[in-house]
Amino acid sequence: MKNKSTDMVNLNTPIIGDEVDRTRIGKKATIHPGCRLLGSKTLICDGAELGFEAPVTVNNCYIGPNVKLKGGYFENAVFLEGAEAGSGAHVRSGTIFEEQASIAHTVGLKQTVLFPFVTLGSLINFCDCFMAGGTSRKNHSEVGSSYIHFNYTPNQDKATASLIGDVPNGVMLNQNPIFLGGQGGLVGPCRIAYGTLIAAGSVYRKDQLKPDRLVFEGGGRGGSVPYSTGIYRNVKRQAFNNIVYLANLVALMAWYTHIRRRFIGERFPQALYEGLIDTLHLAISEKIKRFTGFCEKLKESGKLYQQQMGDSASANLILQKDQLVNNRDQAGDLIRRCLDSIDSYQNQAFLSIIRRQIDRVGPGYIDVIKSLDTDEASQGTLWLQQIVDEVTGRMLALFPAIR
Repeated sequence: MKNKSTDMVNLNTPIIGDEVDRTRIGKKATIHPGCRLLGSKTLICDGAELGFEAPVTVNNCYIGPNVKLKGGYFENAVFLEGAEAGSGAHVRSGTIFEEQASIAHTVGLKQTVLFPFVTLGSLINFCDCFMAGGTSRKNHSEVGSSYIHFNYTPNQDKATASLIGDVPNGVMLNQNPIFLGGQGGLVGPCRIAYGTLIAAGSVYRKDQLKPDRLVFEGGGRGGSVPYSTGIYRNVKRQAFNNIVYLANLVALMAWYTHIRRRFIGERFPQALYEGLIDTLHLAISEKIKRFTGFCEKLKESGKLYQQQMGDSASANLILQKDQLVNNRDQAGDLIRRCLDSIDSYQNQAFLSIIRRQIDRVGPGYIDVIKSLDTDEASQGTLWLQQIVDEVTGRMLALFPAIR
């Protein structure tokens, strides 16, 4: 029997794929033995450290200065200055860590945006979320350990992204933090206001739109009732929350395009900015796909619902489903047109404020944003909220029955 040779990997050095552009790896970055670098887009800035606790695999990620990825797998994600991830991380496509956002060990993320300072504990699955809130590393939004964002429905769709905070207020870094208590869960799609504290052990299924509230869920009553997969009995909330989520991502693109790029420099290089824009485009495309897929399912759902309910079927629910089915492609086209015209979403007065503060405070993003006074921050929030409201209104015009 012929012996077959085995390709042995030298674990004493990092493994760098042939496609990786080595000029995009900072000379002052620390990459520990056993790490793998893959992907032609991969960028690793000076001061970054990979693999201190366990091997790290990076595939087409954009890693900013002083980022620490301690162990795990990272693909098509962005990490801005000072972000951190503990061992066992599984961070996938469409994920953005803004400055000083962090996760502890064994956390799974996909299509998730974490604003500055947001902290996730250990043993967490938090896919398809946006989370903001807090003012510093000492006063930050947090998700307790062993938390789950439930992002897959019994009807087998993932149009379930949750908005924990929002973009217009969150970018100003002046909101009360949000706390999601450990050993709990959030059933998407939800919208959660700033200052919300969801008690540990709660599986929360509602929107909490009033700020600064303690909310909790007790043990549910047991039972057994008839159930048919594929029949959506309430589509209004799911559709509306998806629309608001998409509108917030359009506002975030406007913020990145008109404000973030003013900070390009040593701490925020051009290549990192480009990666941020590309990743947000990727995230928005995924959300359009999931929303469209949800709408497509409603065609069959409508038939099943009417067969089951007969004369007692809700005419309004049938109308909602018909509009979502018939206009689903127009919704995606509308969001793409908004992105194509993102340059038009500009506020010169607020941009002038940012330029003045950069000249006064320096080039640091966090320092400049936190230097804004209440009136200045309100101007920026109003600008972004107008974008959210405009995009939401245009989307709802396609589906008037869910207003």
